[in-house]
Amino acid sequence: MKFSQKIQIHLTTAVLVVVVLFGVLSCTKDEVTKIEAVKDRKASPGLAATQITTVVSDSGITRYRIFSDQWDIYDRAAEPYWEFPKGLHFERFDENLVIDANFHSNYARYHDYKKLWEFKKNVKAVNIKGEMFETDLLYWDQQQERIYTDKFIRVTQATRVITAVGFESDQSLTKYHFKNVQGIFAVDEAGQSSTSPDE
Repeated sequence: MKFSQKIQIHLTTAVLVVVVLFGVLSCTKDEVTKIEAVKDRKASPGLAATQITTVVSDSGITRYRIFSDQWDIYDRAAEPYWEFPKGLHFERFDENLVIDANFHSNYARYHDYKKLWEFKKNVKAVNIKGEMFETDLLYWDQQQERIYTDKFIRVTQATRVITAVGFESDQSLTKYHFKNVQGIFAVDEAGQSSTSPDE
């Protein structure tokens, strides 16, 4: 075999090695991109659903009913949570399966480890007495069995309307107190409110 032929063979082999290595590196780069996308799972919901109506049980007993246009579950986040970016209507059942409170908000989040509900934007809650609670932020701590806010809240009762900043209640919204009452207004038969002295 001539020297020039040997050089040609070695050059051809070298070119093939470079081509193969380039192909392997290209595939590796694509795989790394895909792996990085999968690694970002913490920022992506493990489950996303739309137009949801479901019940949630605790120890085999139905406790809540949820209605939402979108429900995203971030199960791989450092602190897993459920998010309802398009709002939530939520009903709570007592031990006799009677709805003792319901909540509606334009946004909601449930922190799984803390067992904490966070209702935001146009929050409306109604207790078994028909009293309505309106605010922009409301928390429900299931572990401590309390509902609270440090924001402005308006509570409409049968005969009066109370406005305050700061509020705390049991989780059925029947035993509650205000932190800073701003006004108490009597409600007449026509449903109109008028200012009355603080009690």
